Amino acid sequence: MNGNARVAGLLYLITVVTGMFYLGYVPSQLATHGDAAAKLARVLQMDTLFRLGIVAELACQAAFLLLPLALYRLLGGAGRTAAVLMVAFAVASVPVALANVGHRLDVLSLLGNADYRQVFDSRQLQGEVMSHLDAYRQGLLLLEVFWGAWLLPLGFLMGRCGLLPRLLGMFLILGGLGYLVDFLATLLLPWYAASALADYILLPASVGELGTCLWLLAGAPTRTPIAAVRHA
Repeated sequence: MNGNARVAGLLYLITVVTGMFYLGYVPSQLATHGDAAAKLARVLQMDTLFRLGIVAELACQAAFLLLPLALYRLLGGAGRTAAVLMVAFAVASVPVALANVGHRLDVLSLLGNADYRQVFDSRQLQGEVMSHLDAYRQGLLLLEVFWGAWLLPLGFLMGRCGLLPRLLGMFLILGGLGYLVDFLATLLLPWYAASALADYILLPASVGELGTCLWLLAGAPTRTPIAAVRHA
């Protein structure tokens, strides 16, 4: 059981680290408070970082494709239906995420292809780049539905299996609900993005996922109380 837990923990670690890089660090370095021209100049200036963000996102999706399968082997005995839903929601998000990466690749094509610079003037080029960057952000918002949906059965399984602290399972469930609330509030409430709630709504997910990752890397318990759950 320890070996399975550590495999899942390693995959989770790759997912967390690469996710923090492309979702957190890269956008923070590319952020500007100016107009589209300033944003375009920033992307050109940080071209290497922009490309590394794409590589990190692809690595994250590769790990995330395997992670739910590893967790299924570890937690499936605590509830087959929940385990199947966990795998389904996580795996379904990967093609959506890969399609979304296409918007970032389109930005590279627009900025790196001399033919585009001949066809578009500076304003048109800025508009095209901003359009793809906005579409990418909207794609991330859509992905929150899948990220939230997969955490709900994962948290449920962790609460039942006895291999991991139930507190982490509670954080994962709260985190899953947080993702879904963030998606709906961003979509429906114009004031939400500037509110204090938007700054903290995803904190339970961060705590739960990082805590789960570290617990799995430690090997989890050597005992397997899942067997007791099967016959409950």
